[in-house]
Amino acid sequence: MHLGDAIAEILKREGTDILFGYPVNRLFEHCAKAKIRPIIVRQERTGVHMADAVARTTSGKKIGVFAMQHGPGTENTYGAIAQAYSESVPVLVLPGGYDRRLSHVDPNFSATKTMQHITKSVEQLTSAADVGNVFRRAYTRLRTGRGGPVVIEIPKDAYNEPVPDNFDYTPVLATRWGPDPDAVLEAVDMLLAAKRPVLYVGQGVHYARAWPQVLQLAELLAIPVCTSLEGKSAFPETHPLALGSGGAAIPKTVRDFLDKSDLIFGVGCSFGETAFGVQMPQGKAIIHATLDAMHVNKDIEARVALVGDAALTLDAMLGELAQRKTAQRDASDVTAEIAAVRTEWFELWRPRLESTETPMTPYRVIAELMRTVDVANTIITHDAGSPRDQLSPFWRSTTPLSYLGWGKTTQLGYGLGLAMGAKLAHPDKLCINVWGDAAIGFTGMDFETAARCNIPILSILFNNFSMACELDIMEYSTENYRSTDISGNYADFAKSMGGYGERVTDPNDIVAAIKRGVQKTLEGTPVLLEFITGKETRTSRYPWKG
Repeated sequence: MHLGDAIAEILKREGTDILFGYPVNRLFEHCAKAKIRPIIVRQERTGVHMADAVARTTSGKKIGVFAMQHGPGTENTYGAIAQAYSESVPVLVLPGGYDRRLSHVDPNFSATKTMQHITKSVEQLTSAADVGNVFRRAYTRLRTGRGGPVVIEIPKDAYNEPVPDNFDYTPVLATRWGPDPDAVLEAVDMLLAAKRPVLYVGQGVHYARAWPQVLQLAELLAIPVCTSLEGKSAFPETHPLALGSGGAAIPKTVRDFLDKSDLIFGVGCSFGETAFGVQMPQGKAIIHATLDAMHVNKDIEARVALVGDAALTLDAMLGELAQRKTAQRDASDVTAEIAAVRTEWFELWRPRLESTETPMTPYRVIAELMRTVDVANTIITHDAGSPRDQLSPFWRSTTPLSYLGWGKTTQLGYGLGLAMGAKLAHPDKLCINVWGDAAIGFTGMDFETAARCNIPILSILFNNFSMACELDIMEYSTENYRSTDISGNYADFAKSMGGYGERVTDPNDIVAAIKRGVQKTLEGTPVLLEFITGKETRTSRYPWKG
């Protein structure tokens, strides 16, 4: 057995059935012979995004794997690895490497040297005899602790080496840990004493699959629940205690209840300060439950820190509450307040959500999309810029892992790969990406990958022929040089790539177009619906205006 066959065997034993990537990388042929399906993308970034979605939509139970060519292939992948790092997603990346004698010679691009700051770990496989140890270390890091990409650089000449006759590999175990028992007692004391607590849920709840515990705690103590963008769908947003999710744009319920709270219990979150996250109010008592101790007191001062797996943490707290025979609280007052604030906010936005104007507003498309598809059986993601701010406040997720939110870094075009990877991991789901005419310019060619590889996603494109987010800060450039103007007929593009494309200009045609698109995905065809929209710049931010 040579190195390539050994790596393919390790990947199979760790549950890999798809290898995403772009050649030349000798691993594709070895994996194909081992019945691991190669999916070749049009550009490296999208392939990592697809692997990213596999991990995110399975709570890390499956690890997406990506391979690419040494040199330029590795260079082109850098941004996608940085994206996975910022979103704490466990992805295994296997770049080729120059022959070992040249791997650290300038100007040859070395993943081992250049990717240390955007990965959980990066290592060069220097000897075929060590393949088991190298991959065991990698998978242990992928399956233990806070997520993040792991890179193993494999020099070209290493593939010629045989592995030892006694080669064997056992899949790694995942390890969890729980919080300090004394901190649990203190946190329970604070929760019971609080008059207006809020539960702030991050994506750590997804990876821990702690959704039932969040629901149980919220209902027991009548605590309103909001989520980060990454945590969206961890709590059913149709629940009377749901406030919605937050990013740069948020429902009024999120802002009001956080600002009026006397205690914020963050679970499975970093509380990292970012332009695309919920801004925490000052002076609040904070309980911070996180898997990564380095996040405690990073940007927000914590009164109590609970370091450990979100499910184990919540189990410990619920156990303590049961020990104290805590009675379920009456939630009627708090749910009535939530309903009143939501109604007030929603009425401000109703004219946008029901608008009949042309060019149409994207809010009308989002409202009709949510009314038309089976939300519980859908996985949806936004893209960077306007689509994120337009979709996230108004889309109400009902089932876990049905919304892929992101934004700590903000690469245009990320959503296409997420939708494609989600569809491969969950072929029974309707998988949707919502993006704009700027984002499609970055990764749009990989719509052809969806057609070629039979990945029937539904792609919702808002085309306003403009970089609308930049209009306010590029007035002179736009007026004198048309610097923010962009253009294209993307429905025709989708058809030319082998998919189904349709351009919609009349708001009255939105629902019928969505139904046709969904039907095409059921027939196995990827769909791009191009909605011609106005230069919408309004988002749900304070002060609350529709």
